[in-house]
Amino acid sequence: MAKFPSDEWVKEYMDKLNSNADYQDAGSKWEGAITFVILKDDTFKDDAYIYLDLYHGKCREARFSNSLTDLPKSEFKYIGSYGNWRRLIDGEIDPIKGILTGKFKLEGAMMKIMRYTRAAKEMVNTASKVQSEF
Repeated sequence: MAKFPSDEWVKEYMDKLNSNADYQDAGSKWEGAITFVILKDDTFKDDAYIYLDLYHGKCREARFSNSLTDLPKSEFKYIGSYGNWRRLIDGEIDPIKGILTGKFKLEGAMMKIMRYTRAAKEMVNTASKVQSEF
């Protein structure tokens, strides 16, 4: 079981994402990196960041850091509190509805990401397959 977030969790997530045929199909035309921003809250003491270099249905690179400056720049940032990330991974929050309800914030071109809502949902489905320790 991998602690979320951590290097171990990110590696396992990347492996599962790259073996998910549904994600590969849904993200087959996607090009661009995204950073998941996990904000501290009552149950998590420090901000954390997960960088994903996504290209045509594959994750070419995935990195975890406690500092945004340690990671490459990404086209998008998907930002939420640790508690909301936990609820997202547990399937309690839909990734798109999370933005619309204010539980998550998206930085980047909303029009581009809206064309890939199926890929976003597959990314979350894949995250839920990582045995996570919170």
